Amino acid sequence: MSLVERIITDPAVCHGEACIKGTRIPVSVILDNLASGLDMNEILKSYPSLTADDVRAAIAYAALLTKERHVYL
Repeated sequence: MSLVERIITDPAVCHGEACIKGTRIPVSVILDNLASGLDMNEILKSYPSLTADDVRAAIAYAALLTKERHVYL
């Protein structure tokens, strides 16, 4: 299974926001935590239902999104 297969979007879960499969944890929450300087171990401690592969999947998902569109700052 590829890492991105760990990501789901379901209108019945978190209003369709991309989440880690089997959880209600949005990908954006994981990325926000990483951007704030938390390391993987801190995130896993805060969200015990996550695995290291889930965090890597969130990063892989974000990488895919940056290939699809440009955000001009």
